[in-house]
Amino acid sequence: MDETQARAANLDTSVAHPARRYNYWLGGKDNFAADRESGDLLEKAVPTIRVLAVENRKFLQRAVRFLAGEAGIDQFLDIGTGLPTADNTHEVAQRLNPASRVVYVDNDPMVMAHARALLTSTPEGRSAYIEEDLRNPERILGNPAVAGTLDLNRPVGLMLIAVLHFVEDYDEARSVVRRLVDALPSGSYVAATNITYDFLTPEELAAAAAMFGDRKPDAFARTRKEFEGFFDGLRWVEPGVSAVSEWRSDLPPDERVSPRAAGMYAAVAVKP
Repeated sequence: MDETQARAANLDTSVAHPARRYNYWLGGKDNFAADRESGDLLEKAVPTIRVLAVENRKFLQRAVRFLAGEAGIDQFLDIGTGLPTADNTHEVAQRLNPASRVVYVDNDPMVMAHARALLTSTPEGRSAYIEEDLRNPERILGNPAVAGTLDLNRPVGLMLIAVLHFVEDYDEARSVVRRLVDALPSGSYVAATNITYDFLTPEELAAAAAMFGDRKPDAFARTRKEFEGFFDGLRWVEPGVSAVSEWRSDLPPDERVSPRAAGMYAAVAVKP
């Protein structure tokens, strides 16, 4: 989709959007000048941001493999899905269980346009997409596409990958997670990631703050304790909270991206 098509579709291409910026960091082409400018600014402040984006994507795929395989989950609610790329949630899940069902949620109209064309399910399963914001959990859960795709009386895999850090107020972010989890039955899982500054030195933090200057970031880092708070009442899946590059990594320890470079916490937990 080029600038002219985007304007025709009533997309505001003058304002950066996280989904398109993430697409830019992953080397995609579905982004505009504002997204690239924002992405470059963040990369100056956090030079490993592209590594973070790649490692976050790899965690999503490992988490879905665990959920669809070992945990036996066959339906997923993926909020903040971003622009479709290789190995989306339904593709990973349906390789293990072709009958898996997935509902994707994002607040970028451009994601909707691509999702309709690219998020195609296996004949046995189903995938659906709704345009909605994480901050409106009741509207997400009440959307007809959710009821028509998922059975909320059976366990669901709730995917909150690199989306919670766009809710600035921590208490609001925790409330959103709690309202979503409360609507899911026992045996459901939550997989989440959030950027963190815990692995940076004070000097690196100061340098990043200076780079931003007066420009307020739109993604908000959390400490380990704050990240753990999203999972209150849930039971950790081993290894619990870890750096995104280390959670059940397929690589030997000496080949993994360092926590400092990845700069993000990850975890999966189950509702008792």
